[in-house]
Amino acid sequence: MTRILVTGFDPFGGESVNPAFEAVKLLPDTIAGAEIIKLEIPTVFSKSGPAVEAAIKEHQPDMVLNVGQAGGRSCVSIEKVAINLADARIPDNAGEQPVDEALQADGETAYFTTLPIKAMMQNVREHGLPCVISYTAGTYVCNCIMYNVLYMCAKRYPNIRAGFIHVPYASEQVVTKPNGTPFMPLDAIAKSLEYAIEAMVRNTEDVKVQAGETH
Repeated sequence: MTRILVTGFDPFGGESVNPAFEAVKLLPDTIAGAEIIKLEIPTVFSKSGPAVEAAIKEHQPDMVLNVGQAGGRSCVSIEKVAINLADARIPDNAGEQPVDEALQADGETAYFTTLPIKAMMQNVREHGLPCVISYTAGTYVCNCIMYNVLYMCAKRYPNIRAGFIHVPYASEQVVTKPNGTPFMPLDAIAKSLEYAIEAMVRNTEDVKVQAGETH
């Protein structure tokens, strides 16, 4: 049976919940015949990678999908690329706030996801939910974990496919935020993840559809 490790971060930046792991918790234990292993990881630059690698060693997954919050985005966005840079606008949950630091001294400038992200986007949309491809995962802990997991896979786990999905605020997080702040209901976020994972299982090669940006 295919095994997929799906992680979500703990709350950060003053939020009481993180919709990433809250949505991961709502996922079924089996999707498209694949076993889903769920893991909460710390929003900490130095600790997130080791937490995922420990789970990789324990569970021996075929794929790793990391999920994180991107407050301000209006729908689930699947990341294409992670860059070898940590530049934290706010401290992480351990007070770490790197500025212009490389994540891995011997790493590539960037790594592309090895997941079939256009097929994932397409499957989410075909189920009536908005979804886009994103070409920046930022420079905070989300980019950090995406980069570090792809680095691990390139260096030590060549048979694992990996990638990252950003999710918007959940409804309950924007109750006191300014009018117009984007959000999605938590169950819609979870369903989007489920449909994306379905496509991960069913597509070893990606589909050829337009999903680029002009800026």
